[in-house]
Amino acid sequence: MGKNASTQIHSTPSLKGRAGGGSVLLFPLFIARRYLFARKRHLTTGVISVISICGVALATAALIVTLSVFNGFRDMVASFFTAFDPELKVMPAEGKTFAADDPALDKVRELDFIDVFTETLQDQALIVGKERQWVVNIKGVDDNFTKLVDISSIRYGDGEFCLHADVLEYGVMGIRLASALGLGTSYEGGLPVYALRRGERVNMGNPMQSFNSDELYSPGVVFNTNQLQYDATYILTSLSFARRLFDQQGRLSAVELKLKPGTNLHSAQKQIRKLLGDRFLVLNRYEQQADTFRIMQVEKFIAYLFLSFILLVASFNIISSLAMLMIEKQENVATLRALGADDGQVRQIFLFEGWLISGIGAVIGIIGGLGLCWLQITFGLVKLGASEGSFVIDSYPVSIQPSDLLLTFLTVLLVGFLAVWLPVRRMTREL
Repeated sequence: MGKNASTQIHSTPSLKGRAGGGSVLLFPLFIARRYLFARKRHLTTGVISVISICGVALATAALIVTLSVFNGFRDMVASFFTAFDPELKVMPAEGKTFAADDPALDKVRELDFIDVFTETLQDQALIVGKERQWVVNIKGVDDNFTKLVDISSIRYGDGEFCLHADVLEYGVMGIRLASALGLGTSYEGGLPVYALRRGERVNMGNPMQSFNSDELYSPGVVFNTNQLQYDATYILTSLSFARRLFDQQGRLSAVELKLKPGTNLHSAQKQIRKLLGDRFLVLNRYEQQADTFRIMQVEKFIAYLFLSFILLVASFNIISSLAMLMIEKQENVATLRALGADDGQVRQIFLFEGWLISGIGAVIGIIGGLGLCWLQITFGLVKLGASEGSFVIDSYPVSIQPSDLLLTFLTVLLVGFLAVWLPVRRMTREL
């Protein structure tokens, strides 16, 4: 009988001893799931658990919606830049201009995937309108500029887009600049243009001697890109006019490129950079407007931090739920200890309980956030202004990115872990 008793005792190992391999964590997870979904002895415990899940879900949905709105504005701004900016832009790495006959540029021009190769020269000048003076950006472009940019999509007025004709030089200005100068889409007579002569300082005795001057005429059209930096400050004219005005004969400030359909932008950009070397910068549309997109990215990151903090506050409700559950399950914990569960397994049970609440809240929040985004995309429920036409778009734009969904889910799990880990370690010591 002693031998049989000894055999009986050794054949009933502890729960920890029986939990081998992956089952070490399955046992606490199984118990945690039972605690979460089983009927609670006290109604308050169940209510607090539901409130905890709802708090995490609301914060998660807010994260999804907010990040998607920032993505929507980013895509909207990118679509506006597409109407005016080239696919690739070659600029000098140092200085403002470079020689137009640089041999490296000829190699780029001969690449088989280049569809349009446009030379440009840009600098600031002073124009004098009927009502006021204005500092503008004069951008001289090649005659093939219309092949680079779809002018018909941004042109307004009864005339035709034209840069020069016979002895006349035309200037096509942004719609907001024309309005500020009181000129409308067309103006009579020449528009005086002044630019500081290259390498000279202003002669205070006779300032006009320090400036080159010329006149631009209206072709009867203006352009509208819906971007203030272009519409309020830019005038398009011929490359020859810009070179005379700025004393930059044989010089360029940039080369703008359009690629043939089907060309991989990243590969083309990499190949052109290799041909040009370190003396030139080759920028895509996002890099050309790096400051704008960087600001938008910073704003999105700050919003993410604030909402993550709100999520952390919401996750503290889980601590209350776990505290109530520990009080209710003291007898069960004692039974588990009698069966061989050690302090680590008991701690893991309640850690998993908190993580399950966070995970369920995250899933519900992501589904709810995606639903709200779908409603906004489909019906435009939240408007930007009281009346239609007040802004470029009538309702908040939304763009859902899979990376944001993954980031939000991982953030909720991390915040949930941080919120319950230390409190659970302390509270389980008292069980």
